[in-house]
Amino acid sequence: MSLAFQPGAEMREHVRDIPIYRRAIDRNFFPILEKPEIASDFPHNWMTPRLASALKSGAAEFVMSTGTHHARMHIIRPPYFLLNSYYQLWGAHPDIRFTWEQGCQRVSLTTVLATEHVASVNARKHGPVHRDAADTASRRLDARTLYLNKTLDPAQWTRAELERMLAEIEKARCMHPQGFYHLDCSSYHLAHFVLKLAEFGLERDFPQPASIVHAYEYTPGNVRRLLRNRFACPIIDLFGSTELGYMFYSDRQGCYTSHLDKMHVELLPLAPDSSIYSLIISSIRNPYMPLIRYRSGDCAQTIDHSPDPAKIKRFCGREKEMWHTPFGVMAQADFDDLIGAASADIFVYQLQLKADEEPQLRYTTFSGERASHHAVATLRDALRAATGLTIAIEHSAHIAIGKSGKYAWLPQ
Repeated sequence: MSLAFQPGAEMREHVRDIPIYRRAIDRNFFPILEKPEIASDFPHNWMTPRLASALKSGAAEFVMSTGTHHARMHIIRPPYFLLNSYYQLWGAHPDIRFTWEQGCQRVSLTTVLATEHVASVNARKHGPVHRDAADTASRRLDARTLYLNKTLDPAQWTRAELERMLAEIEKARCMHPQGFYHLDCSSYHLAHFVLKLAEFGLERDFPQPASIVHAYEYTPGNVRRLLRNRFACPIIDLFGSTELGYMFYSDRQGCYTSHLDKMHVELLPLAPDSSIYSLIISSIRNPYMPLIRYRSGDCAQTIDHSPDPAKIKRFCGREKEMWHTPFGVMAQADFDDLIGAASADIFVYQLQLKADEEPQLRYTTFSGERASHHAVATLRDALRAATGLTIAIEHSAHIAIGKSGKYAWLPQ
C-alpha cells in the first residue's frame, strides 16, 4: 500500500503561515482536510497579513460553492479564478482551441445560480442594471461570455424564454465572420434545450455551435449519446470545482487528460478493496486558499482498478451519492451503465430510498413516453443482480431539479 502524499518544500512554504495548517506543519504530517474543517472558524483559520491585504485591495474575494451535494461552503479566491482556469484549458485543448484562437463568443447555458452570481458580481461593480433596457449586460461575465438561463428548472422553459435565448445565441454567432460560437453548458440543460426546441418547433432556429464544453456535473450516458447525435462539433467534458478550478479534460472520444498545474491528486479507496476512489487534492493554484490533501467529495474509477490518477477513466459521482447496497457500494456511473443498457430513452432518473420500504426508481424519457415493458423488466433484473434488491420502477412526466439547479440521482 502506498504511503500518503505529503507536500514538498514549495507547498509547505506556501501554507506555513496559514492558521489551519499550523498543527500539520508542527507535526510534519498533513492529514486529509475535510469540508467541515475548512468551514470551522472561517475566515480566521485562513487569515494571514497577505490575505488581509489581498481582500482589501480586491486581489482576493469571498464566494460560495454551489452546494449541490453538501452545505454551501465559503471560499476565498482571486477574481475570475474559475473562468481563467476554463479559458486556459479552452485555449490549450487540441480539439477546440480553434474557437478560442478565433475569438469566438462563449454562451453559457447552465444553472440559474450561475447566472444570478454573474448578475450579482455586475451589480456590485456597476450598480443595479435596469432589467428591461440592459438585462443582457447584467448576465455578461466579460466581453466574451454571456449567461443565458434565467429559470431554475429547464424543464419549465417557455417558448418566450427559448426565443429570447435563441436570439442571444444568434447575436453571439453573428459577432464572428464565419458564424462560429462556443457553447458552454450543463449537459442536462443542453439536453432540455434540444427537447424543448423540438416541442415548440424551433429546432431550425438553433445554429450549430463550433465547439461545446460541458463542465458542471456528471453526464449520464444517454444524455451524452443524445448530444453527440445532435451536434457534429467536438463535445468536451471538463472536470473541476469552484474551489479548485479545472483539473481534467476529455477529448472528443471521452478519454481524460490531467491538467494539474500546481496540484497533486491522490486516489484513496472509498472502502476496503473498492475500485471506487475518493479524490484527495493538494493544490496551491489558488494562492489565497491553498488546499492540502483536501477531500473534494468527488469519486473516480480507473482503467485497471488501481489507485493511479494517470489511469482515471471516468469521474463516477459524489461520495455523498454512493448507494450502499447489500452487494457493496454502487456509484452513479455504475447505476447509469445499467440504465443505458436497458433503455437509451431514459433521461432524468432518481432513486428514492426510504426505511422499511422497497427502493423506488422514478424516471423521465426523452420521448415523454413510458419505457417499454421489456426495458423496465431488463432494468429491474439487472438492478436485482447488481444490488440484491427489488426496485420499483415508475415513469414520471417530470422530475424537479434541485434548488442548486442540478439533479441529485440519490436524494438525501
